[in-house]
Amino acid sequence: MIKKIFFCAFLVFGQSFLLLGQVKISFKSGKIAPLKTASDQLFLAGSFNNWNPADTAWKMSADGNGGFMLLKALAKGIYNYKITRGSWGAVECSSTGGSVDNRTLSLTNDTTVIVDVAGWQDNFAVAEKKHTATAQVHIISDKFEIPQLGRQRRVWIYLPAGYTSSTNKYPVIYMHDGQNLFDTYSSGYGEWGIDEFLDKVAPGKECIVVGIDHGGSERISEYDPYDSRYGKGRGVDYTEFLVKTLKPYIDVNYRTKKQAKYTTVAGSSMGGLISMYAAIKYPNVFGNAGIFSPAFWIAPQIYDLAKQTSINKKSRFYFVCGDAESDQMVSDMKKMANFVQQKGIKLKNSPVTIIKGASHNEKQWNADWPDFYNWLTER
Repeated sequence: MIKKIFFCAFLVFGQSFLLLGQVKISFKSGKIAPLKTASDQLFLAGSFNNWNPADTAWKMSADGNGGFMLLKALAKGIYNYKITRGSWGAVECSSTGGSVDNRTLSLTNDTTVIVDVAGWQDNFAVAEKKHTATAQVHIISDKFEIPQLGRQRRVWIYLPAGYTSSTNKYPVIYMHDGQNLFDTYSSGYGEWGIDEFLDKVAPGKECIVVGIDHGGSERISEYDPYDSRYGKGRGVDYTEFLVKTLKPYIDVNYRTKKQAKYTTVAGSSMGGLISMYAAIKYPNVFGNAGIFSPAFWIAPQIYDLAKQTSINKKSRFYFVCGDAESDQMVSDMKKMANFVQQKGIKLKNSPVTIIKGASHNEKQWNADWPDFYNWLTER
């Protein structure tokens, strides 16, 4: 799986380095699929090295017995990783060429990990990518203007099946990382499957969903309202685009219920961070927020904003993450939920869901979406 969760996962796991207490870990090869040449080398690429597939600091060395090994010291915490032969084109895969999930490592004590590899991706033909978006998904524009950022971006829209044959008005959900919402073809690591789910919802429960593509290398800055070690935050500008440019355009050109209680902002990881910011900063625009696996660690100032702002008591927040994402994820999210609830938001309007064993990826968020949507549409 090429650069799986490259844009989001390594950011969330990066804070593990801040934890105190180093432990020793020994990686040893077990059953390894045949290498192409005798000079092939094995590398670990993961949340501990920004998912670099050819990081010499994470190269396994020959153990003298025909195998490979690597000794490292890491802070206690949860890490995800994969084995490569120096590139994402030569990443590990299943014995039939299928992608495999990231490995998860939970470090609490010195340990030894035996690594088995069933196959290598470059030994199999690359599977042809196919479009999976349903007929209700449309592209508003491949080059929608974002004047606040001086950039253009593709914007998607999902319209309920009865939209063209009715005069009904619909609630709207604004979502980030549009590439990953509807279509496997545009997603590098799986889609949320939002369109397939919405195609089956009961009459009266339909929504319009607007997806805005992330900006690739600009994603971190655009989804962060604050400056960080990753660069200048442009999240304030991005949020103003949603409020002052995109929502007015959608409200003029589509039949929407414009009030805040019918308008939601939602996203995962960095998208969860910027959704939280948008809902706090513009409660009269976004009455609801879906906060999936939020990357609060990169912008701790968001807690000060939550504490200092008089949050609208009618606002609704849905918090969800997996307990295998990072050591900090669950506690960070609960901390924000507590701030929200202390502002007078009822528990039913700020539920916290922790999914046992769930990691930080589209597969998880695909599974989280139905419960979020049912909560959103049940009043």
